[in-house]
Amino acid sequence: MESVCSTAGEPKLRHVEKDILIPKIMKDKAKELCSEQVKDFTKCCKDTGFLMVVKCQKENKLLKDCLTGHYSDPAFYEECKAEYLKTREEHRAAQDVPHQKHSTST
Repeated sequence: MESVCSTAGEPKLRHVEKDILIPKIMKDKAKELCSEQVKDFTKCCKDTGFLMVVKCQKENKLLKDCLTGHYSDPAFYEECKAEYLKTREEHRAAQDVPHQKHSTST
């Protein structure tokens, strides 16, 4: 089994964790942090229908800028990585707990 700690004391992350799982946490948290822009863009899209591509450019740009600002922030990445590692550790600890066997006497 692969070691969970790297030589620098940092937890070792698999490819799927670095490239998929942590970015998913970042996306979800960024949507929460940009909720006002998400709400404005969604409202604009609902109000304009098929013309949203043209009519909602301002709202789209504001939303995109907000999300991109979070995605490109190294501190935000580290925060989401720490959250992921905590969840991963809790999950692994829960798997190590021995399960009680139920007796099935008849």
